[in-house]
Amino acid sequence: MTFTQTHALRGRGRLGIRLAAVALAGATVVTLAPAAAMAAAPAGTAGASGISGTSGAEARAGGVDAQAELQAFIADGSSTAAFAEVRQNGRRIWRGAAGTSDLTTGQPVRPDGRFRIGSVTKTFVSTVALQLVAEGKLRLDEPVERYLPGVVPNGGAISVRQLLNHTSGLYDYLEDPRFFYRDEASLREYVYGPSRRQDYRPEQLVAIGVAHAPYFAPGQGWKYSNTNYVLAGMLIGKLTGNSWQREVERRIVKPLHLDDTVFPRSETGVRGPHAHAYAKLQEGPADITRLNMTVADAAGNGISTPADLNRFHAALFGGKLLRPAEQAELTRTVPTGSGHSSYGLGVAQADFGCGPLWGHDGGLPGWGTLLFGTADGKRQVALSYNPYEGTDQSGLDAAVVNVAIKTLCGGAAAPAGAVADAAAGLSTLRGASAAGATH
Repeated sequence: MTFTQTHALRGRGRLGIRLAAVALAGATVVTLAPAAAMAAAPAGTAGASGISGTSGAEARAGGVDAQAELQAFIADGSSTAAFAEVRQNGRRIWRGAAGTSDLTTGQPVRPDGRFRIGSVTKTFVSTVALQLVAEGKLRLDEPVERYLPGVVPNGGAISVRQLLNHTSGLYDYLEDPRFFYRDEASLREYVYGPSRRQDYRPEQLVAIGVAHAPYFAPGQGWKYSNTNYVLAGMLIGKLTGNSWQREVERRIVKPLHLDDTVFPRSETGVRGPHAHAYAKLQEGPADITRLNMTVADAAGNGISTPADLNRFHAALFGGKLLRPAEQAELTRTVPTGSGHSSYGLGVAQADFGCGPLWGHDGGLPGWGTLLFGTADGKRQVALSYNPYEGTDQSGLDAAVVNVAIKTLCGGAAAPAGAVADAAAGLSTLRGASAAGATH
């Protein structure tokens, strides 16, 4: 979930598998196969559809033309599709798409399609938690034990704030060996076996996480852990009597008219137009679009569009969802171990070479997401791409950062080293660890 595999759910700063060589948004390196064994993407992925929702003049006026950056995702076969949208002052100033949404039919990518957002879900969940703080139902510095008695060992020493900013030390359940694959055989099991359709209850996921020793004592470090946000979802349920999904829909989705944003339960498909997700096997691409997202729960179970995510970012950072006191808590950050990033409550602050920007990234097997924008909510970019799992994805971090720089930094060329530095910061934000990471 960026910032996760049931035999594949894990890795790339995402709640998802990371089948190649570097993680983006807080992931650890998980190598599936030597570079020599990684073939190019199947025929059909190299085409582009530079569909723009604005005229060329408007795009130029906004200083945005990121089509070449989208092309970079598919040029080396590491992704099958990519699309993005940029908004400024509530108006779309550019959108584009590259690649193929369905390798069977050759259908081009639609820039308004839906996609799995992975750990960007965390920002929705933290926003609801902060609304509960404003209502006096939740206190950030109260222990988890007060709200979920007996659920977390040492829960009396772990605060709600430490869950939301990843300083609890709790082990990330998605780093448990049952959630990653190690080779093509275990990837094949993920593709064809029952794990992608398995139901999980949040209590099960937490139990897997707390069965492992914590990374550190509460408050004594920073480590991205999806366990934290499964617990946050449970907190919302306990305090409201409703599922976290229902509260996110009631408090955020409906008021903002995010009509293409959903937080499914056990449904495995993606409704509406969308690009498919694929894994590379010896016999060719295998469609891995279907996934039971209960494995991610409140840490990464969301589906949206670029337009909806941008509207959400604009409302959140424009002060429409939180009072000033809770807005300040949202953006009170802790260091992540990278000089280029820090983490607040479900949002990250990152520097792409033009000053601090705010947002989150996300990932799942075959899906990657980036949502970042300015602190005042006036400008944002939402990006979706489909990593071709099983291929060398070591260049994807730089491709993601290049889109952010092009669209959020005025279109100017990045300073020397900015791309590498920002990519390293994103990797940290996903919670890199020696064993492999997630997000």
